[in-house]
This record gives sequence, structure tokens and C-alpha cells, in this order.
Amino acid sequence: MRRDIFQAIADPTRRAIIALIAVQAMTPNAIATHFDTTRQAVSKHLRILTECELVKATQEGREIHYQLEVQKMKEIDQWLAQFRKIWEGRFSELDKLLANMKTKKK
Repeated sequence: MRRDIFQAIADPTRRAIIALIAVQAMTPNAIATHFDTTRQAVSKHLRILTECELVKATQEGREIHYQLEVQKMKEIDQWLAQFRKIWEGRFSELDKLLANMKTKKK
């Protein structure tokens, strides 16, 4: 089953896992040490992130290392960029309004 990327990153634990493996590839056990949850729960989160292609599992000997799929994160960033422009424009307008109100008060 193909999962929705935004549904996957809506979960705070999965976002924390993404932040961890953004720095370096990690095994599920190493990831689990950062959370107050079971190893099985971390594995479920990793499975969801893998299904969304946000992380990739690489076999190294007997261990599996999970690493961030940067290209998928870029896709999310590109989608968010359209909203970032809108927000920045609105913040600029708000700054102008507040500056105008401040000068009128004096």
C-alpha cells in the first residue's frame, strides 16, 4: 500500500526519526534508544517512512541502516515553497501596517 507523505510526516515521532537520520544513517536499535517506546513501534514508524520513500533501508552485513531520501524531502520543500511565498508576503504587509500604525501614534 502506498502511503501519503504528508500523513507520514504529520506524526511527531516520525518527524523526530527523520531529524535523527538526516544527520547519519542509523539502525533501528540506535533509533529506538532516542524514544520512550518499543523497538517494534519504531520499526512500524520506519516501515511507514519507507513506504512513503522518505527513508531507505540499506543492508550492511547483518544490520540494516536507515537513511534519509533527500530527493523526497526536496519534493516536500517544493510543495511548501508556494505557501512560503504567500506567508512572506503577508508578513511583509503586516510589518508595513505595524510600522504605519507606530508612526501615526507618535
